[in-house]
Amino acid sequence: MIFKKLLIPLVIICSSAASGFAQDAQKGQQIAQRAEAAGNGYGDFAVQGDMTLRTAGGATSKRRFAAKNLELNGGRATRYMMVFDWPGDIRGTALLTHSFDTKQDSQWLYLPAASRVKKISGSGRSGSFVGSEFSYEDMVEQDASSYRHVWLRDEACPNGAGTCHLLQRTPVYKSGYSQQAVWIDTNALRYQLIQYYNRQGQLNKTLTMKNYKKYKGRFWRPSQMTMVNHLTGKSTTLNWKNYRFNIGLQPNQLTREAMTRAQ
Repeated sequence: MIFKKLLIPLVIICSSAASGFAQDAQKGQQIAQRAEAAGNGYGDFAVQGDMTLRTAGGATSKRRFAAKNLELNGGRATRYMMVFDWPGDIRGTALLTHSFDTKQDSQWLYLPAASRVKKISGSGRSGSFVGSEFSYEDMVEQDASSYRHVWLRDEACPNGAGTCHLLQRTPVYKSGYSQQAVWIDTNALRYQLIQYYNRQGQLNKTLTMKNYKKYKGRFWRPSQMTMVNHLTGKSTTLNWKNYRFNIGLQPNQLTREAMTRAQ
């Protein structure tokens, strides 16, 4: 069963010789850096999407949003903003993320009903993003520098399509997760599945990415991302469509001030 696989690598890591572990750590970091580089260089893009929330009993509710992303400093920093436009009770709610390679990211949430921008920091990063199974931390760019990676092995991808690198990664910055298991396909270096373990070492959530499409002849993006919470039985699916690249975004369009005008 796939959800038990990380327990074995933990024993392997503890019993490995120091030199072998160092080699696996170096290999893991290099794989993560290559995967990040494969997705960088897009400049900017806009995308539309919808979010489907499912309860443990199977009841669903849906939301619709638009998002924009801008690379800065040669890809060493990014600005990302997601704005909900439907239904009415969440319309105008916006999340702004400024990501950096060399320091912890910054996030703000705009709540139109309260007409205020709230900074997300500390333990708040582990909180549920607009009631979904994605936390605020999950909505941040997965920069290689934000984790320590260890290569565990190459094996069949969880979806059965091709071979994947299996990495164990540990957050460098304060996180709601103790560690994560990551499957990246060896062919195009696309993230296929991530398992998230909470601070107590329990398997908390699993994120599955599928239906990848290539844009601009180079950039792979998943059309669907599903986060399953194993402790509550709830799940959230994000569907992405209508990617538009190189639309001329400017930094001042992705600021705290811009959030309040993004309805």
